[in-house]
Amino acid sequence: MPQKQCLPIHYQPYQQGSETPCLPPPFQIDLGLDSEDLALHFNPRFHDDADGAVLVCNSKTAGCWGDEKREIHNPLLRGSEVKIVLKLSEDVFEVELPDGQEMQFPNRADMNVITYIRVVGDFKLTSFKIC
Repeated sequence: MPQKQCLPIHYQPYQQGSETPCLPPPFQIDLGLDSEDLALHFNPRFHDDADGAVLVCNSKTAGCWGDEKREIHNPLLRGSEVKIVLKLSEDVFEVELPDGQEMQFPNRADMNVITYIRVVGDFKLTSFKIC
């Protein structure tokens, strides 16, 4: 019988005073091998200096960030309950958003196994499922 593996989830809640109080603070979901090697960094921003409300995806290899992919459409609202689905399909991550929109981000690091998950920000995580 195969042995089940537990995958640690690193969760850091938003720290009061680290953002302007009237703006929703950002959050992020990181998937990869460790904090220095991320296949997907998913970072919705509600007040980006360049684009306003934007969804940002990126990768990090050996501590160096790649080029950001920015999606101007951000359907996430402060205080709302949402379901975000992250799927890895061989060479691309698919991010399904609550309004039915899907964002794709290339698996630049060619990772087929995720051993590190980190969730950071001002939101309440009620469910997490790995399939």
